[in-house]
Amino acid sequence: MLADGRVIHTGTRARKSSAGYDLTRLFVGSEGTLGIITEATVRLYPQPEAVSAAICAFPSMTDAVNCVIQTIQLGVPVARVEFVDALAVRAINKHSKMELAETQTLFFEFHGSEAGVKEQAETVEELARENGGTGFEWATRTEDRNRLWAARHSAYFAMLQLKPGCRAVTTDVCVPISRLAECVSETEEDLKASPLPCPIVGHVGDGNFHVAILIDPAKPEELEEAERLNQRIVERAIRMGGTCTGEHGVGLHKMGFLVTEHGEGAIDVMRAIKTSLDPQNLLNPGKIFRLRSAG
Repeated sequence: MLADGRVIHTGTRARKSSAGYDLTRLFVGSEGTLGIITEATVRLYPQPEAVSAAICAFPSMTDAVNCVIQTIQLGVPVARVEFVDALAVRAINKHSKMELAETQTLFFEFHGSEAGVKEQAETVEELARENGGTGFEWATRTEDRNRLWAARHSAYFAMLQLKPGCRAVTTDVCVPISRLAECVSETEEDLKASPLPCPIVGHVGDGNFHVAILIDPAKPEELEEAERLNQRIVERAIRMGGTCTGEHGVGLHKMGFLVTEHGEGAIDVMRAIKTSLDPQNLLNPGKIFRLRSAG
């Protein structure tokens, strides 16, 4: 629904379309500043014949990320692959009562036929071994897979327990897969030099990773340090052809980074679209960028 109350449909049920502007992506990516989604059509996918999960430990983040890069370059259809650093694994072990090796770890999931899943896992296991991976463990039973992924999904709350009473300033950069190992490695050096605990988790299959910078909200100097780290992480990602936010959005905090990433010309185009569709600035005002009239 638009700001003036009109309801529009932005797509069809066809698998693809070249009919006009891609309004669906425009509105989905607008963070509520162009319209309100009142109805959505979703595509359902059947459950795969076979599902297998696996974990593997690595001596360094670079080794783990290189394994993922090689897996993607080889065309192995991994359903999902997540990265968790040593500090995050320590938190997960304590929170979820697990006994994972407290080192850089990849979580994999494979979908397909029984034979296909087995072949995928064996290929990835070999790539992991070539990159220093050890302790490659499969989990084929549903309850074992669920336990692994539940532990990964609860990582945020587990990490908060590393520093009782803390809050997390969470980064959200995404870079091309080809630059991911370099970006993560340089970020790791920044974090080692910081006095704050900063575990890393990532959806490394698409180049997106997060640093949870744990701060005491009562200490302004810790927030200042977190902002310094975030600035370096974002500037590095943009320099490597990436983005300041892979999935969390711009909101208020990343307005300046959006200008750095896209340039004033592109921001002017976004402002023109916003002004055209919402001239009274009713929808989620003040987010993503500032309108010229608002100073």
